[in-house]
Amino acid sequence: MDELVIKGQKAKIAAQDLAIIPTEKKNEALRLIANELMDKRSFIIQENEKDLNNGRFSGLSQSILDRLMLNEKRIEEMVKSLQILIDLDDPIGEIIESWERPNGLRIKKVRVPLGVIGMIYEARPNVTVDAASLAIKTGNAILLRGSSSAIHSNKAIIQVIHDALRKTVIPPFSVQLIEEKGHEITDRMLRLHGYIDVLIPRGSAKFIQYVVENSSLPVIETGAGNCHVYIDQDANYEMAKQIIINAKTQRPSVCNAAETLLVHRDFARNHLPELITSLEELNVECRGCTQTISMLPHLTQATEEDWATEYLDLILAVKVVENVDEAIEHINRYGTKHSEVIVTNNRNDAKKFMESVDAAVVYHNASSRFTDGFEFGFGAEIGISTQKLHARGPMGLKALTSYKYMVLGNGQIR
Repeated sequence: MDELVIKGQKAKIAAQDLAIIPTEKKNEALRLIANELMDKRSFIIQENEKDLNNGRFSGLSQSILDRLMLNEKRIEEMVKSLQILIDLDDPIGEIIESWERPNGLRIKKVRVPLGVIGMIYEARPNVTVDAASLAIKTGNAILLRGSSSAIHSNKAIIQVIHDALRKTVIPPFSVQLIEEKGHEITDRMLRLHGYIDVLIPRGSAKFIQYVVENSSLPVIETGAGNCHVYIDQDANYEMAKQIIINAKTQRPSVCNAAETLLVHRDFARNHLPELITSLEELNVECRGCTQTISMLPHLTQATEEDWATEYLDLILAVKVVENVDEAIEHINRYGTKHSEVIVTNNRNDAKKFMESVDAAVVYHNASSRFTDGFEFGFGAEIGISTQKLHARGPMGLKALTSYKYMVLGNGQIR
C-alpha cells in the first residue's frame, strides 16, 4: 500500500478515538503543542529558510514568499491562537436542540465531529498549525497536503506536533502530512472514499476551482478574495484613507486584502487625487477607470480583467461610481463573495449595502483585514468559506462539526 492509503487508514482509526476524547485531554494536547512550538521555534525557522531559499531560486513571487515565511513573531502568533483556542468552549457533545414527541420519544440534536478532514493548501505553513489545532479540539483527524514549496516547514511543524502528542492520549497519527510529491497524489486525495469525509482546499482561485470541479468527495469551498472598499459620498475622508491604506497595504498577499477601490463621484471630485497620492507614496500601483484617468492622467487604464483580478500584490483597481447602487452592482458582478467594505456616515446607504452585497463578510467603516478566525475570536481558522452551505466566512470550531440525532425511547414501536 502507498503513503496515502496507509495514512488514510490511520486517520480513520484516529477519528474514532478522537470523537470521544474529553475536552480536558484535547486542551492538554494543545498546550503541549504550543510549548513545543516555542521550544523548537529555531528549528522551525531554520527549516523554513530552506523553503524560502528554494523559492527564491525558483522565482516565486514576493507575495508567495511572504505567505511562506515564518519568523519569531509569526510563531508567537501561532502559539497565541492555540492559547485562545484552549479557552474556547468545546462544541463536541453540545445539545443544539431537544424536544419530546407525543409518543414519548425524546430527541436530541447533538454536535459531533466531521470525522477525517482532508486539507489541501498552498504555501502557508501557519495553516498547518491552525488546521491541526482546530481538528484536535473538534475531535477530527486530519490529513494535510501542503505545497512542495513549504515541504521543509510543514515537515518540521508536524514533527513538533507529533513530539507533543506522544505525551498525550491522542494518537500522533491524528495529524498527518502527505509528503509524496506530484499532482497525481493530490488528484487521488480528491477521490479517497472510505477515508476522507470532507475536503477543504486553500489557495489560489484557480486551484480551489480545480478541487471543486474534480473532487468526488464533499468540499467546503474557501474562495479567493477579490475584495472591494466602497467610499460613499458621506464618508469621512481621514477614516476612508486609513481603511483603504490598511486594507490594501497592511499585508497585500492575503485573501482579505482589498483589490478594488470604488469611489462615489462626489467624494472622488473632492478627494480622489489626494487619496491616490497617499496610496502611491506607499508603493501602490493604481489602475483607474476612464473617470479616474481624467483626474489622474498618469495612471494606467484599468481593463475588464483588472476588475476581476485578485492581485495579492501592491496593485489596486480604482473606479468612480455614480452611487451606492452602482457600487453594489459592481461588487456582485466581480466579487468573490469574500469580504466587502462600505465607508460612509449615511445609515441608509450602509444598510442598503450590507443587506444587498452578496459576501460572507460585509463591513461598515472597518477594514476587510479583520476577516480572520483569530480576529473574530475563533482562536484560529481552517479557511474562509465563500459558499453558502454548511459554513460561511471564517471557519472556526463549529464549522468543523456536524450533528446527529439521539433518540431515547422506552419501547415505542411504529
